[in-house]
Amino acid sequence: MAQMYAHYCPVAHALEIVGDRWSLLIVRDLLQKPQRFTDLLHNCNYITPKWLTLRLRELEQAKIVERERQSDRREVWYRLTPSGQDLRPVVEALSDWGLQYAMCPPRPGEVVRPDRVLRTLTDSFNKRGWKMAKPVHWLFNFMPGSSFTVSFDGNRWASNEGNAENPDVTIGTSPEAWATFLSIKRGERKQYAQIMQIAGSHESIGEFWHTFGALGEKA
Repeated sequence: MAQMYAHYCPVAHALEIVGDRWSLLIVRDLLQKPQRFTDLLHNCNYITPKWLTLRLRELEQAKIVERERQSDRREVWYRLTPSGQDLRPVVEALSDWGLQYAMCPPRPGEVVRPDRVLRTLTDSFNKRGWKMAKPVHWLFNFMPGSSFTVSFDGNRWASNEGNAENPDVTIGTSPEAWATFLSIKRGERKQYAQIMQIAGSHESIGEFWHTFGALGEKA
């Protein structure tokens, strides 16, 4: 990998390895689990096969990513090496900084992935130590046809694709609307919540809106 800064500094040297466009986003996705080329191509919206191939090759040369091919299959899986796993606090710190200083409603052309939005939400809840009085299951039915469940088990929050049995509340909305709801000021959420469909007991709905500072007529 060519030098970018010619500056003797660990920050500069690190950026020469992982500072190229897409590199840290590839690491971000591989921190979740090993993935195939097609998985990474799908998750990193707008990256081309050519650029993904180049970035993966560079990350392999830097011993951040390694490939694994099972003997009985033609599929190649990419996973992080131990040095790649050590980038977790870097990615988490960037996520925390972005939530605090860089988040805004989705911009034109941005792809909003519901799994990523909800994972960011549950990660934030866990880091802040936000807890409910009892375990809860919130079912999000995102248009045009995907469902995810956000759950609190009494200790930690988690998000998973699929339906929950007997959810406490069911929310019908679009990924873009939910991302906008989360990114606007809490004082503005009460009015914005009115465009979402929500079902559940009066108490459960009230707890849900209270969690996001959006108590109003729907609560």
